[in-house]
Amino acid sequence: MAAKETRVVVVMACTECKSRNYTTSKNRIKHNQRLELKKYCPRPACRKHTMHREAK
Repeated sequence: MAAKETRVVVVMACTECKSRNYTTSKNRIKHNQRLELKKYCPRPACRKHTMHREAK
């Protein structure tokens, strides 16, 4: 049986326009809650710095 991976790839989605703009990785053991970062949303709906939350 394979062991659970410690680092996982997560997708970041804009909280305002809900578009999925970024991918990143996080340590599942140290950060077990959803990741939130302030990033630039390049979509025509936003085009500004907004909060991006880890999508499912």
